[in-house]
Amino acid sequence: MPLESLFGKPRVLIGMVHLGALPGSPHFAGSLERVVQAAVTDARVLEEAGLDGVVVENFGDVPFYAERVPPETVAAMSLAVSAIGSAVRFPIGVNVLRNDARAALGLCAATRASFLRVNVHVGASVTDQGWIEGRAAETLRERARLWAGVPEAAPFVFADVDVKHATPLGETDLGSIAEDTHERGGADVLLVTGSGTGKEASFDDVRRVRQAVPEAPVLVASGITDKTVARAFQEAHGAIVGTWLKREGRVGHPVDPARARALVAASRSGS
Repeated sequence: MPLESLFGKPRVLIGMVHLGALPGSPHFAGSLERVVQAAVTDARVLEEAGLDGVVVENFGDVPFYAERVPPETVAAMSLAVSAIGSAVRFPIGVNVLRNDARAALGLCAATRASFLRVNVHVGASVTDQGWIEGRAAETLRERARLWAGVPEAAPFVFADVDVKHATPLGETDLGSIAEDTHERGGADVLLVTGSGTGKEASFDDVRRVRQAVPEAPVLVASGITDKTVARAFQEAHGAIVGTWLKREGRVGHPVDPARARALVAASRSGS
C-alpha cells in the first residue's frame, strides 16, 4: 500500500507548505531567500508537531498557469524543496499548480520528494484557469522513464477526484471518476476535496469514492479541522490539511504550532 510504503503506517496526517510568490509571479516580493526560509520554518513546525509528511506547492503564484509553468518556477521550487528536505526527515510531496505533473516529476527526480499531487489526472475540467485536461498517459510514462533503473524508488501519484475550484466535463458520477482515476489513470492515492481551498469536503463523497474503489487509499484533502480530523481517520485513510493549521486559520499566514499539535492530538483519537 502506498501510504505504508511512504509513511510506515496505513493512515496519515499530511500538512501543507504554501510557498510565497516565486520569481516571475505577479506578487513576488523580491527575495526568494525569505520565501525559502518561511517554507523551511513551516515544515519544521509541522514535523515537530507530529504530522506524518508535507506537500509543498507554489500557492503564492496566483494567477496560476493552467498546465506548464516556466523554468524559473521549477528552479525556485527545487531550491525550496531541497532546503525543506535538508531540514526535516518526514516524507515530502510536491504540487505544481495548477496542473504541471511533468514539472512535479522533475522535482521528485532532483530532490528527495517522494510523491506528487495532480489536481486533474484524468478527464477534463473547467477551472478558473480555463480548460485543464488530464495527462495520466504522459505522467505515468514519464515516471517510468525517469525511474527505469529503480522503479521501486518512483514517486507515488496522489490524484484528486473532482478537484476543488473546478467542474468536470463529461462524467460527473463521483464513483465513476474515482474508478477512472485509479484503475485507468493509475493513480496510487485518491484525494477528496470540497468546492474550494479550506472548504469542507463531504464525507458522503468520501464514502462514494471508497465504495467505488475499495482497494485505493483515500485522503480527505480540504476543510479538515481539529473537530473533523478524527472522522477523516475513521472514514478515510487520513487527511491533507493546510488552511486550518495556519495562524487564525488564514491560508496566507504561517503555520501555528499550537494548532498543529492540537490537530495531531485530535487525529490520534480516531486512528
